[in-house]
Amino acid sequence: MKKVKRILIISSDKHLSDILHFCFDGWGYEVFVHEPNIDDIIVIKKISPDAIVIDVHSATKSHLEICRLLKEDFITALIPIIALINKRQLREQLLTLKQGVDDYLIKPPDPLDLRTRIEIAIKRSQYSFYSSPLTGLPGARLIEDIVKERIEKNTPFSFAHIDIDNFKSFNDVYGYIKGDKALMQTAYILYSVIKKIGNADDFMGHIGGDDFVFITTPDKHKEICRYFIFMFDNLIPYHYSKKDREQNFVIARNRAKQIRKMPLMSVTIAVVNKNKPNEFKNIVEINERIAEVKKYLKTVPGSKFMADRRTSTNDKEDLQVYKKEDFFINSYKPIGQILIEQHKITGAQLEEALTANWKRGIILGEILRDCGFVTEEDIEKALKIQKEILEKSRS
Repeated sequence: MKKVKRILIISSDKHLSDILHFCFDGWGYEVFVHEPNIDDIIVIKKISPDAIVIDVHSATKSHLEICRLLKEDFITALIPIIALINKRQLREQLLTLKQGVDDYLIKPPDPLDLRTRIEIAIKRSQYSFYSSPLTGLPGARLIEDIVKERIEKNTPFSFAHIDIDNFKSFNDVYGYIKGDKALMQTAYILYSVIKKIGNADDFMGHIGGDDFVFITTPDKHKEICRYFIFMFDNLIPYHYSKKDREQNFVIARNRAKQIRKMPLMSVTIAVVNKNKPNEFKNIVEINERIAEVKKYLKTVPGSKFMADRRTSTNDKEDLQVYKKEDFFINSYKPIGQILIEQHKITGAQLEEALTANWKRGIILGEILRDCGFVTEEDIEKALKIQKEILEKSRS
């Protein structure tokens, strides 16, 4: 059953409140009206509204303190607050509110315009709440909603679960800050691959920790997995020290608390294809299949992917386990590493630029140049070296 959205209207203007109550009630919302003299947000917590509309003109400065209290409380911080402001006092009222509201409309508002603002604000708030604060990708709740939507449409799709192998040992040796950077780069690799190879409406998410997902069409999942593995296996090793990279392991405790030589990070990608109508009823059934495929793949070392053969149109092909050495060269060197080896930038400068690269999606070379770390000539030389390495590996 679809959840009925709750709207709280805070105003002493009875005429305005009655109009808004009538409109939103007619649109199927559950509407609550309250006077501006709220001095305790417990009242609002009990209502638990999806959005709050506050009439600024009918409230005193002390009454508007409620906006600040709501935003400072963990439970209510993400509830969107939309202010109705008198046009003649626009500047003064906005300054009074400061950062207490998320949006505003001039009073009296067009109810339909207000409804649109509310829906946008609720959607934005839900995305913020259910998204990963580290990577910005949609989290488990939004992933579940998207899968449910795809199942209801009854069209073919592929659901892939990405698990980073040996991430725990990396985190134990290098610390959580380095671990977070590895996760940020993984998210950016996934984003780049989906944008380059996938469909316009493909979806990617971050369940949490070292678990990611993507949803595409059955004709795309193999190419996406292959290219993702290529990017991951060639970029992620540079999160390790040169010594660990060359010896291809780190000394760390395994899950049994035993000190062991732990391999560098790799990825396991388990895929389930929905080709037939009514093949899956919900995400639980898909996850059960994913778990079975993943259990087998975890026994195979290195990066690999495989689709569940029961949901494939080609059993023989999907039973194969793909490894990077089957179809990739291993001599790719990222431009940032080349610039470090050429003593053009420091490790700290590269980390600063990479963080901006992952968060903003701007080309790394462009960020390094704009920050003043390198010149255009430095970048051209690094690209030439990178090209020579690739050509040498092919010959």
